[in-house]
Amino acid sequence: MYQIKGSIWIEGKSGAFIGLGRVVLLEGIKKHGSITTAAKAMKMSYRQAWELISSMNKQSKKPLVLTSSGGSGGGGTKITEEGERAIKLFRDLNERFMKFSEKETKGL
Repeated sequence: MYQIKGSIWIEGKSGAFIGLGRVVLLEGIKKHGSITTAAKAMKMSYRQAWELISSMNKQSKKPLVLTSSGGSGGGGTKITEEGERAIKLFRDLNERFMKFSEKETKGL
């Protein structure tokens, strides 16, 4: 009859560091190699996507996302090893949270 629902995110001294939406954005950048394309896929403005990336990069010891501009080969955006690590850690944490919610729901 009832379900326990919730969402999690990790906060730093400056506020939200990473949560599901930010992870989806990082995964989109990894897939497309572009902030613009990843943002469009999420129906998010480029500016909002850039602000989220900037916030994560500033709060992290090492950048999660690196960008390069133009040139003959064109620019692009890459997820760093630290970004890959953050995605995996959050996905693992979120999975444990979902299992906890399911278990607790059964106890209602």
